[in-house]
Amino acid sequence: MQDKSKAGEQISAAIQMGAGPQEQLRGGGKFLLECRDADGRLKWQAESKNLVVNVGLKDMNDKYFAGAGYTAAWFIGLYGAGASNAPAAGNTAASHASFTEIVPYSNATRPAATFGAATTADPSVISNSASPASFNINSSATVGGAFLISNNTKSGTTGILFSAADFSSPGDRAVVNGDVVNVTYQFSLDAT
Repeated sequence: MQDKSKAGEQISAAIQMGAGPQEQLRGGGKFLLECRDADGRLKWQAESKNLVVNVGLKDMNDKYFAGAGYTAAWFIGLYGAGASNAPAAGNTAASHASFTEIVPYSNATRPAATFGAATTADPSVISNSASPASFNINSSATVGGAFLISNNTKSGTTGILFSAADFSSPGDRAVVNGDVVNVTYQFSLDAT
């Protein structure tokens, strides 16, 4: 009879340098749209997360951290059908070939996004829910999304384009003369 035995030990260790507390900030917004017919009946609702474009991110950092000139005026616009809408990070107010603004409404300018006070929480949320931007539709059109911009001129190409969002499924929505489209924009900052 033979007994064999084998013994061994293995020790491993890892050191992580600079493993102190880390905090990140995450921001994001969404557009909430509601279309009512001429009699005030709800026709459709849409909720879509937005893309904050590069110039919007830069503008936020410049104004908050660098103290660059601040403008509190923000406006909401609408853009067209799916074939012509696909917001991209590189879009600006002057150059947004990936989506086409539509103006089938009687308002003289893009409606204002009048924000209330932000919440003191994590996340901190701000919105214009107390006073949604209202579009008085005066012709038939297909709406594919919405955007937030610092210029109120219909089809204007100056100012800061902050964000844009395509409608989530089922996608594009129809509007006709007499409809009213109310748009709420909500933006959240979350410390992760």
